[in-house]
Amino acid sequence: MPVVDADAHVDETDETWEYLPKGYERYKPFTVVEAAEGQAMTPRGYNRFWCIDGTFWLRRNRDDERTGTVVETRELLDIDARLRHMDELGIDIQVCYPTLFLWTPSEKPEVEYALTYAYNRWMGAKWAESNNRLRWVAMLPMFSPDKAIEEMRWAREHGACAIYRKGVEAGLRSASDPYFFPIYKEAEALDMAVCFHTGVGSSQWSNTKVTHLSPWFGSLVPIDAFLSLVIGEIPDKFPKLRWGFIEAMSSWIPYALADLQARDERPTTSTGPFNFTLDVFKEGQFFVACQTVEDLPYILQRTGDGCLVAGTDYTHADQSAEIQTLNIIRTMGDEGYITADQARKIREDNAVKLYAL
Repeated sequence: MPVVDADAHVDETDETWEYLPKGYERYKPFTVVEAAEGQAMTPRGYNRFWCIDGTFWLRRNRDDERTGTVVETRELLDIDARLRHMDELGIDIQVCYPTLFLWTPSEKPEVEYALTYAYNRWMGAKWAESNNRLRWVAMLPMFSPDKAIEEMRWAREHGACAIYRKGVEAGLRSASDPYFFPIYKEAEALDMAVCFHTGVGSSQWSNTKVTHLSPWFGSLVPIDAFLSLVIGEIPDKFPKLRWGFIEAMSSWIPYALADLQARDERPTTSTGPFNFTLDVFKEGQFFVACQTVEDLPYILQRTGDGCLVAGTDYTHADQSAEIQTLNIIRTMGDEGYITADQARKIREDNAVKLYAL
């Protein structure tokens, strides 16, 4: 099976917004640079922004050495260069997530639709150049459900293998809210995974403010989504649907299982009874992206071998980024830290199943 980078990223660029739908050109993002780096803003890199409908969102200045990438590969300016770099890293397929949309640049339906439409067309065009090696996760206009369905269908035909969800979004709705059921139903029909990546589901929280870089609205929301789906018994409603929880590490799994077990044994009036099993990850088709700094033998004891995937966080430079992730996991298998079979499943089988590659 192919080696799959289950969590790579792209950095949007000016070309992304050339795909805006006709009549929505007034929402085209443009770049604003506040001052020479190091003069006005801290920390480093917080001086370049996308201006979107009168608000500002970071357009990061990346460090080539820290990320292990270059602008041509980060912004998909040179698809051949990106593929060559994947070859050097021993990666056959990357599943690409956005950068800007990890936040919520607008909750105005018309702006959200314009931006997601453009992003999807840009990624579809880049996929077409990649010989099917750059797969991607579709962005949906969640405030326009009918248009969201249209976007899913278009994206599926143009290289998308999943849809992007924030754990709480579209007016702070939880993952189990019936509002999303038509989207889940369509994803199931299209054989697309629903993936909860870390991210902020409210435009009131901006990545231009360091004080807003809180795990409450970032890495913790996929955990909220998982608990919400299990307690709401949503997998029972969509039995063929696969769910991903991406870039929130996997060390939360023992906590979540203990929480669910306690709720099952001592149900409250707020949640009521629900079906709980320690095999919830297998039975619910839940997949979780792990990181190389974690106690993977312990996590695997709780999940079994069939649910962990791994990604490089390609282009990014936060605590989740490790460009050699897939090679490190292979070494873990070679040296017996985990079994060779477990390493192979994390690098290959599980991601192939999650994304239906």
